[in-house]
Amino acid sequence: MINITFPDGTIKAFENSPTGSDVAKSISEGLARNCVAMELNGNLVDLHSEITQDSQIRLITTKDKEALEILRHSAAHVMAQAILHLYKDAKLTIGPVVEDGFYYDIDMEPVSEDDFPKIEAEMKKIIKAKLPLERKLVSKSEAAEFYKNEPYKLEMISDLEDGTISFYEQGDFTDLCRGPHVPHTGFVKAFKLMKVSGAYWRADQTKAQLQRIYGTAFFDKKELKAYLHFLEEAKKRNHRKLGTALDLFSFHEEAPGMAFFHAKGMDVWNALLDYWREEHRAAGYVETKTPIMLNRDLWERSGHWENYRENMYVSSIDDFEYAIKPMNCPGGMLLYGLKPHSYKDLPIRAGEVGLVHRHELSGVLSGLFRVRAFHQDDAHIFMTPDQIQDEILGVLKLTERIYSTFGLGFHLELSTRPEKSIGSDEQWEMATEGLRAALDAYGAEYKINEGDGAFYGPKIDVHIKDALGRTWQCGTVQLDMSLPERFDLTYIGKDGEKHRPIMIHRVVYGSIERFFGILVEHFAGKFPLWMAPVQAIVLPMNDELVSYANEVKQSLEKEGLRTEVDDRTESLKKKVRDAQLNYIPLILTIGGKEKDSGTLSVRTLDGKVKYGVTHKDFLDQVLAHIKERKQELDMF
Repeated sequence: MINITFPDGTIKAFENSPTGSDVAKSISEGLARNCVAMELNGNLVDLHSEITQDSQIRLITTKDKEALEILRHSAAHVMAQAILHLYKDAKLTIGPVVEDGFYYDIDMEPVSEDDFPKIEAEMKKIIKAKLPLERKLVSKSEAAEFYKNEPYKLEMISDLEDGTISFYEQGDFTDLCRGPHVPHTGFVKAFKLMKVSGAYWRADQTKAQLQRIYGTAFFDKKELKAYLHFLEEAKKRNHRKLGTALDLFSFHEEAPGMAFFHAKGMDVWNALLDYWREEHRAAGYVETKTPIMLNRDLWERSGHWENYRENMYVSSIDDFEYAIKPMNCPGGMLLYGLKPHSYKDLPIRAGEVGLVHRHELSGVLSGLFRVRAFHQDDAHIFMTPDQIQDEILGVLKLTERIYSTFGLGFHLELSTRPEKSIGSDEQWEMATEGLRAALDAYGAEYKINEGDGAFYGPKIDVHIKDALGRTWQCGTVQLDMSLPERFDLTYIGKDGEKHRPIMIHRVVYGSIERFFGILVEHFAGKFPLWMAPVQAIVLPMNDELVSYANEVKQSLEKEGLRTEVDDRTESLKKKVRDAQLNYIPLILTIGGKEKDSGTLSVRTLDGKVKYGVTHKDFLDQVLAHIKERKQELDMF
């Protein structure tokens, strides 16, 4: 008798060794139809697997998070089988699951997206056949014999330890694989091949170049359709494309990975920084500025030379080595150490929008999202141990307030000590517990990332969610008791003795360049009025009204509105359309009637038009809207 224990504690007995499919069918046919795999005593295995002893199992259905990865792994096998049917000389290598899909690297003749329809058609035949995916165990020597004409598989087998090796068979197709897989190919109901690129075998440029074919798969066609719609929307929001179209920024070969911000981009940039400064002043911060280049002695003292040297740009000046700063922290330590401090001075909250440089490989550079030169909205908070919780709570509340202004939700993650770190066990324990206590007091849910902290201290990472539901790690709060010790920073306590301050490193925007790019995509280029590079455009209906239109522009600019005049000899319809394509929030039409009455016709991007708006009413509403930094243009 085999006793099966389910997650809710229920126990079911079977006379013979059942498979996962048998267990599912014993509960209901509906459950069996939706079962993908099972977790057997903590391990994911196929439903075909026999249960030979008393065990704990969890049936994995199409609704479970593990199921989609299993499906996509099976879809990769279906694609590989289809390709072997169509391209007889193709040689398979590996086909893993990746975020949002799968790929397979194949040594074969070049293919393009034009070839995808015939590959997909062959995949549909395999799926329709509902071929079982069956696991076979063989010895290493048997596996090598089976793959004697497959050089890539043979190489992979030679790297494996001696023992049994698992294959998966589906009809006339066999692949070297650990599994698990769906019960049969019919589960791959919704799939699409996405793109093809080149890849070197084992990422070695001296080895063969392969065709890497990407695809994705879902259990439901509606989910696939929603995903493809999401991709189209993300493509339209691409910040590099919008950055060019809206004349915000550019990149040039003369400075790889370093953004050039145009005049309109700087309007957005300055709006972000003005808001940052306003919020930080209100929260009790002062602003500082430190040099971009500092000598090697400083970086050795801080620990960066030992732990971060490969990412730093260095130079030799007057026989001394210098490094362009990859972080602002050491300069902040020097500023604190300039004069003695009392416990009455603390906390000191010092912010710096510092330009930093980090050497990133050219292959990972990605628009504003991954650059070599960027600005960090750093702040260093120096405090006493009893101030830790209040200061971290203050940072979290400030971060929440700023993100909510942009309509960004977020979640929190606590990252603990990494393998490569500085500081004592006692310091790390105190710092980690300090962050944990503050998070508990804040009251929001958070997850723990073991071993993912900074080398000098544990951290809270803040992951924002944009309009498309994508998450981005931007803000971070790092508690550090090591740097104050390395720089011998002290304060005089109530007892008249010297004590070591505790320090917080924190950013809200993070990399301002990256945050800028995220906002471009979050708003799809349609910035809120307070951020828009051009807030209002004046459209004269004919050339005779251009002079008056410029007077209107000047009057609006005196009140702080970023305003342009479109004085081209074009139709009003075209001018309106061009203004809409440039996402200008307020489109002001000037005709003879408006000039005579001293009013404006105001059009917003949602298509609403209001006529006869006085200049005073317009400014009163607009300036109040900007002051409040509202997201939606809900006036007029």
